[in-house]
Amino acid sequence: MLPEKMLALGKKRSAIREIFEYGKKRAKEIGADKVFDFSIGNPNVPAPACVKEAMLDLVNNEDAVLLHSYTSAPGITEVREKIAEYINARFGTKFTADHLYMTSGASSGLMICAKAMLLPGEEVITFAPYFSEYRVYMESAGGKLVVLPADLKHFQIDTEAFEAAVNKNTKAVIINSPNNPSGAIYSAETITKLSDILRRKEKEFGHTIYIIADEPYRELVYDDIEVPFIPNFYNNTVVCYSYSKSLSLPGERIGYIAVSPDMDEWQEMYAAICGAGRACGYVCASSFFQLLVAKCVDKISDISIYKKNRDILYDGLVKLGYTCVHPDGAFYLFVKALEPDSNAFCEQAKKHEILLVAGDEFGCPGYVRISYCVRTDQIENSLSAFAALAEDYK
Repeated sequence: MLPEKMLALGKKRSAIREIFEYGKKRAKEIGADKVFDFSIGNPNVPAPACVKEAMLDLVNNEDAVLLHSYTSAPGITEVREKIAEYINARFGTKFTADHLYMTSGASSGLMICAKAMLLPGEEVITFAPYFSEYRVYMESAGGKLVVLPADLKHFQIDTEAFEAAVNKNTKAVIINSPNNPSGAIYSAETITKLSDILRRKEKEFGHTIYIIADEPYRELVYDDIEVPFIPNFYNNTVVCYSYSKSLSLPGERIGYIAVSPDMDEWQEMYAAICGAGRACGYVCASSFFQLLVAKCVDKISDISIYKKNRDILYDGLVKLGYTCVHPDGAFYLFVKALEPDSNAFCEQAKKHEILLVAGDEFGCPGYVRISYCVRTDQIENSLSAFAALAEDYK
């Protein structure tokens, strides 16, 4: 007898992965240039030059054995020091190597945090639209994910609804900004209100409530808009970061967890994270890519390409009559479906070889997500297909 929950997760991929696999199959059947696959957030912008330079430097100059050896479970001390120095210089904080735990991307970081924090039945609040795998991580750790409805007007956080939702069982809140799938950035005003509510609730219930800041898109920001660094607003914060998007390294699975040095009993939290990493088998992230990101810690890929894609897609769809959330960050466009059932709309889009993800996957029915981290010509060529799709509803 095998665990029913694990069987269910293994037998049915996420909707994003299902569409991604369908797109690969369809591309083989009719040609990739005829399929407008907007399903997955797979960066198409090359890694910055420093990545290749660092790879060659490491291969040519590092000890060939040490380069591929096990590291300390939390990661290489010198790498964590380098990242901490960068964070401190950028945000005026006081992180050290002892606050950082190297991970295989942000996803493993989120799972580790869930395992480190949650007792059976404790609740974690997040806000629609949200990355659907949060539910998998939190429930796998024995917790319960509570999803608050989307603010469809501003795509910020409804702080009144949030305050009403926080209760004695609330252990943590997941913040994802820039947001997947809306591209929205939570303002400093929003984060300030949220932090004030949490401090009041901590006093009311007599226990710590954490923020888990999920930040794989932190660097993907357009038009000089600021992304608040949440540890500077709320002490009891853990940051889960990934270099997948900032350095275009999604397949290398490298990132970190950063425990705020101002957190209540941060040493205990860090110890719990180390223990959770051990329990999950998430120890000793790739030694090669730990050393690589240390050499590229202040670099990012050329996100001007994403901005160009965003502008072409947003302007083009608005002209065709679609209602779109204007994204200030990440590389997703959140679009209102042309019928109430967004899954049916996605099926209709398939008839024009347009592959979208229904908003139901993100707790926001009636919308679809378009991932625009694709070739610019794919976006340009898709607009006629989107026009034909719109015609289907006239």
